[in-house]
Amino acid sequence: MSPAATHTSPLPETEVTAIEGEIQALRTGARVWSRLTLGQRITLLDRVRVSVGVVAEEWADTAATSKGLGPGHPLRGEEWMSGPYAVLGALDGYLRTLRRLARGGSPLDGVRLDAAPGGRIRAHVYPATGTDRLMLSGFAGEIWLRPDVTAAEAVRRAGLGQLHPDADAGVGLVLGAGNITSIPVLDVLYELLADNRVSLLKVNPTQDALVPVFERALAPLIEPGFLRIVRGGGEVGAYLTGNGAFEHVHITGSAVTFDAIVWGSGGAATRRRREGRPRLKTPITAELGGVSPSIVVPGRWTDADLRYQAEHIVTMRLHNSGHNCIAGPVVLLSADWAQREQFLAALRDAYAAAPERPVWYPRSDEKLAGADADYPDAERAGDGSRRLVELGPGEDASAVETTEYFAPVLGVVELPGLGQEFLDTAVAHANDHLAGTLGANVLIDPVTETALGDGFDRAIADLRYGGIAINTWTGVVFATPVLSWGAFPGGTLDDVGSGIGVVHNTSLLADVERSVLRGPFRPFPRALTGGRFTVLPKPPWFVSSRTATAVGEGLTRYLIDRNPLGLAATLTKAMGA
Repeated sequence: MSPAATHTSPLPETEVTAIEGEIQALRTGARVWSRLTLGQRITLLDRVRVSVGVVAEEWADTAATSKGLGPGHPLRGEEWMSGPYAVLGALDGYLRTLRRLARGGSPLDGVRLDAAPGGRIRAHVYPATGTDRLMLSGFAGEIWLRPDVTAAEAVRRAGLGQLHPDADAGVGLVLGAGNITSIPVLDVLYELLADNRVSLLKVNPTQDALVPVFERALAPLIEPGFLRIVRGGGEVGAYLTGNGAFEHVHITGSAVTFDAIVWGSGGAATRRRREGRPRLKTPITAELGGVSPSIVVPGRWTDADLRYQAEHIVTMRLHNSGHNCIAGPVVLLSADWAQREQFLAALRDAYAAAPERPVWYPRSDEKLAGADADYPDAERAGDGSRRLVELGPGEDASAVETTEYFAPVLGVVELPGLGQEFLDTAVAHANDHLAGTLGANVLIDPVTETALGDGFDRAIADLRYGGIAINTWTGVVFATPVLSWGAFPGGTLDDVGSGIGVVHNTSLLADVERSVLRGPFRPFPRALTGGRFTVLPKPPWFVSSRTATAVGEGLTRYLIDRNPLGLAATLTKAMGA
């Protein structure tokens, strides 16, 4: 008798029987996985890579259509980049790791390790290939390990579950996110490769239309029993999380859902918390979002800088209609910056001018209504669905700083100071006042960064966030899966914050604390004037890019077929952004 056999459920008996059958198939699959060599796993992931490429166009089209982005909409490229593109990048990263291990090496072979502030080691994992240097020209990514981990320990432990491929970690439950289509697939891959754990994936109902696509994309994992996919709403989720058949649970979602899974609801949940008796007995990891800041460090910016970085912040907030866990909903701005009003004017213009799109995520209307109640004087921008909340020093910013509206609500909070004083104040404010620790963005011009010197590095180290983007967006950290993705360490069952554990991390590094991605402050050709050099014009993920769809599709197709002529054509189109 399975552990779930005594679990009561409102589900029909036929559905329970079907789910239990899938779990039993996965039990067999877990044993099969533990018998595969690294070489066989490489062959398997190569097959997954091919099958993802085959369905990539249908994947992107289905995702865009489900979000109300019809044919010809200028933002359909988002679904190429945040769907198959991210998954193909992850598969390439895992394949590099497996091939290095199969040769008797380490995933850190050829990766520069050096000291980061605070007694940390960091691994410069991106760019990993020459193609990376071209596709994200001027970008560099690091994984920082927890304090006191030595370089020797980092190398010794790199590889996680693939250091012991014969270990059987059983069957896990993955509760998929409903906003970004690559998330469930990336979570399943991490479970399989970091922990040697096969998965039952329950997709969020918002992604039901993609299930046939996922089934074909992941057929090489489904056929041998390494993955099963089920649909369903809250009742199915409740049945699965109450099922004793799983060795582990991973969820991407909200802290409210996490708490309901771990503690239950109502008075019983309150008692369990007080007594330290969680309802869930299974280990759980989670990525749960929060309120991520964009810290704008004052400097001397050109008019072009002001416009570009205003569009940058608007991209963070409006990508996927704001239905992202790292959507940069709060801008921390210097009240003493001489260019403060110029920047705010550019921000208002960019926020209003971004292409119209549906606010599609379930219950977004309630989130917007909540923002209206919190800030009745907020400016309505664009088609009226966007809210802009500008708060000067001393005004109450608590609602916008602690509420993940998960909708197009952008807050601007002004803080005192210039230079290092402002940066230190903003870092402390983000750490102490904003909800969550998932991602933080810092925008700083190269002259100011050079002037701050070690003080800037110290401030970055002081930011308690699992993903930090300097002159780029943490959404790019997510879409660059060689980097880690998850909350800053410290979440617990009782106070989960933005989550527990990490995913992505295709080098399979242990003891991860955070990832830091650095990008160019200016695009080409203005990058010639100083700072990180890039050959790229406006990035294709900008909501103001005129060529986003063609470039997003072209970059994905290059990962599929490695056709240099196709990449050259795509980069030529990018120049027209």
